[in-house]
Amino acid sequence: MADSDQQPPTVGVGPWVGDLPAAGSAEAARLDPNLLRDGDRRNVVDAYRYWRHEAIVADLDTRRHPFHVAIENWQHDLNIGSVVRTANAFLAAEVHIVGRRRWNRRGAMVTDRYQHVRHHGDVEALTAWAHAADLPLVGVDNQPGSGPLEVTPLPYACVLVFGQEGPGLSAEARAACSMRVSITQFGSTRSINAGAAAAIAMHAWVRKHAEL
Repeated sequence: MADSDQQPPTVGVGPWVGDLPAAGSAEAARLDPNLLRDGDRRNVVDAYRYWRHEAIVADLDTRRHPFHVAIENWQHDLNIGSVVRTANAFLAAEVHIVGRRRWNRRGAMVTDRYQHVRHHGDVEALTAWAHAADLPLVGVDNQPGSGPLEVTPLPYACVLVFGQEGPGLSAEARAACSMRVSITQFGSTRSINAGAAAAIAMHAWVRKHAEL
């Protein structure tokens, strides 16, 4: 078959085949009757096939990592969906949107259904929440005064804070952070995509603290 004739692989699984788990069992309670009948084409790992949405979230909640992610949203940043998707992949406790409540969910690829997302009207509100939760704010920004992420240990429980694409963290956010780290760059560009920066920082936390 020519390359142009090849069809993309089918995502997910078709209708359930074989005997169902025993009625009344914990496994049966997790399953969605509609997915069992019609198949499961959702963007979830195979271990969650046929599971009800609520059951997946409940299971994730037993394993979430103690780091949070916050991103400022003063200019409708289009990277927020990507940040949410990555936060879901690395199992962040929550994503915090600071500023405008509305954000473009397309980049999240429906992962926002499984990831806890909280809104704060401004940096002051985020700071108050973090203080009450006893979580330090860690700014990820390439402004002077930031230590290299590559050699700076991230706290186990913390909030990683990211600014807008382009301007980076606001002055208010920088002042609120108890520490700031930067991602070392070697090329000519002033900054990297905010979604990419968030992924790098979250993976740095995972390499330091997660049980692999």
